[in-house]
Amino acid sequence: MKKKNIKMKNVENPVNRQGSDHKSGQEIGLRIGVALLAAVLLGGCGSPDGASGTEGAENTAVSAEENVGTIRENAESAQASGQTGESPSSDVTALSDGTYMARFQTDSSMFHVSEACDGRGILTVADGEMTIHVSLGSKNIVNLYPGLSEDAQKEGAELLMPTEDTVTYSDGMTEEVYGFDVPVPALDAEFDLALIGVKGKWYDHKVSVSDPQPVDEESRMAESDQPADGIYQVEITFAGGSGKARILSPVTVTVEDGRVTAAVQWNSANYDYMVVDGEKYLPVNTEGDSLFEIPVASFDTALSVVGDTVAMSTPHEVEYTLTFHSDTLTAVE
Repeated sequence: MKKKNIKMKNVENPVNRQGSDHKSGQEIGLRIGVALLAAVLLGGCGSPDGASGTEGAENTAVSAEENVGTIRENAESAQASGQTGESPSSDVTALSDGTYMARFQTDSSMFHVSEACDGRGILTVADGEMTIHVSLGSKNIVNLYPGLSEDAQKEGAELLMPTEDTVTYSDGMTEEVYGFDVPVPALDAEFDLALIGVKGKWYDHKVSVSDPQPVDEESRMAESDQPADGIYQVEITFAGGSGKARILSPVTVTVEDGRVTAAVQWNSANYDYMVVDGEKYLPVNTEGDSLFEIPVASFDTALSVVGDTVAMSTPHEVEYTLTFHSDTLTAVE
């Protein structure tokens, strides 16, 4: 799964403006507090003569101003240290560089991760930068933009381009959907992510990424491990079509420089080409049942292929799936 380098557009942080407004409001509040405190104390002064009342009022006002000055200093000191009296947002512990499975949540049932992915995506952390790859539920969303839709439509906006992902459901069925590499500014916090669909209209959405779980090292090794260069026999599971034609098992696979190629033979001579990952492959034999050499993208995953049969009155493409079971690999001596 290829990752793209994505440029992020710097957007003014509204928190800075709010901080300034908050400070002004705090100053006004303090001055009002001075006036109210003085008025209350003056109203409570029971001095019988005006002179004493005036002097007491002046002393009270000065005392109140001094007290509020202390309060102001404390408030400004607290604000400078990040303690503004508001509930501070919890700091997110920085993740170590690596790969994680993380939950990807959106504000819409029409915009979500494929059901095959259980609401999660692959979060990659490198040099402190976080990117999550999410496989969506279809190919109806054609671009994403890390920000607001109005900015996405401006000249020079860097749109996120889709990848073609194959997802596998619990029943073994596969589907091709669009996936995206989305930059993640922070965990456990909503951020703007705009989208445009096949109808050409932009929409604003809020998304968040949470609950990162390190990918188990043994599982990662199992997924990434390729057998050493050589020739092997491997059992396959074949599905699709009417059931009359099939690819014979076991299959001979060749591993060379990390690339795996399978020699697959049909029980029929009527297949004139196959399509794998968008590439067309012709038979490698001219007599007998159709034999093809095709790439194997991975083991233990249902891979979609197409076989074109000429057994009917007109050629007909039929979709199949092949699963190469790694636990049956046997070296050919």
